[in-house]
Amino acid sequence: MRIFFIRIVSKNECAVFFLTQRYDMAETTPSASSLTIGEGVTFTGSISAPGRATINGTVTGEITVNDLHIGAKGSVSGSIDARTIDVHGILAENILCHEHLMIHRDGSVSGKLDYAEIEIEKGGQFMGQMTQHLSDPSNA
Repeated sequence: MRIFFIRIVSKNECAVFFLTQRYDMAETTPSASSLTIGEGVTFTGSISAPGRATINGTVTGEITVNDLHIGAKGSVSGSIDARTIDVHGILAENILCHEHLMIHRDGSVSGKLDYAEIEIEKGGQFMGQMTQHLSDPSNA
């Protein structure tokens, strides 16, 4: 089976879509299963990626990924489901983190959070409701 991935690139206020790679599922590499939303790009909708999503722009909607990285200028709001989350920017609304959530000093998280482990650097912010659950040992 062949799958096409699209990389979103921002130029001025227009989003330009480029086809970046075509590969066999059996030959998946970490970069092939990753997604980057660039600075200045706004996306509304659903994202599902088997690898890592790096958000430097603005995303509103549903995100289901293995690893979520939100850059310093990134903003994500909606329903989030990820194994690990690394926040330098803004993360808001309904968040499910199966393993480890890291809020850096320039990061802000708000809303309803369900997590296994959390780490907040001095200066990092959280506002909302937290619920801790046990880490799933099958994911380790």
